[in-house]
Amino acid sequence: MIPREILKKVRRIEISTRGLVNEVLSGEYHSVFKGRGMNFAEVREYQYGDDIRSIDWNVTARTGSPFVKVFEEERELTVMLVVDVSASGDFGTQERLKGEVAVEICALLAFSAIKNNDKVGLIIFSDHVEKFVPPSKGKRHVLRVLRELLYHRPEGRGTDITAALDYLNHVQRKRAVTFLVSDFRDAGFEKSLAVAGRRHDMIAVRVGDLREREIPSVGLLELEDPETGERLVVNTSDPRFRAGFRESSRSAREELDRTLRRGGGDVIDIETGEPYVRPLMRFFKERMRRRR
Repeated sequence: MIPREILKKVRRIEISTRGLVNEVLSGEYHSVFKGRGMNFAEVREYQYGDDIRSIDWNVTARTGSPFVKVFEEERELTVMLVVDVSASGDFGTQERLKGEVAVEICALLAFSAIKNNDKVGLIIFSDHVEKFVPPSKGKRHVLRVLRELLYHRPEGRGTDITAALDYLNHVQRKRAVTFLVSDFRDAGFEKSLAVAGRRHDMIAVRVGDLREREIPSVGLLELEDPETGERLVVNTSDPRFRAGFRESSRSAREELDRTLRRGGGDVIDIETGEPYVRPLMRFFKERMRRRR
């Protein structure tokens, strides 16, 4: 049985995201994500301006008048949510933890998908793949996906993006719109990302926190890596340390940007202390500009 507090969280997230889906993201989602191809619909008489390459020569020969083939877009998509539940998701110094923000983003994307009659699937991973929910349609299914994200208790503490992407490529043969939701505290996944980027429409959703880039001056501070347990005492009063930390974080972020974009996908940056709708809307608008 799923605990009552988890069911309450599911209901709260469903209510909080419903308005955003209906008012903000629904039209954007529909415009940005196209179907996998075009299906033949019918033939009709040729009209001035039609592409001559669409002429159906068999029908034209039988009728003695030019007819063209009409195609319609195959609208049904599969949306895969590949979600990092490693221990670093339990960090957050602003309004919420990174893992909590990730769940709400997934809910928003999943409800947007079912509103457009698309399938939604889920892969939960840490240092290995921990859960797979095959793609399906409908509100009941999306609520199950959301319950799995909230109810799941991670087995591993580390992050293995390679394992997650290899698993995705194994279980999802057809092209899917894939949201890889993580803080990307990992390395060496470039090859798997490139393979996944060729097979799927990859979007990296990077969830971060301000204090992962800047540390305030608060004297001696003990830092702990939540994934490895490694601890380190630092003197945050030293301006050289703070400057070095800031520069190291900036350099690592830029290198990750290059890695993600070389993988053929888009990047959406989400911060724990900022509304996540804005970067999502920027992503959709940028996608629409590129399609024109």
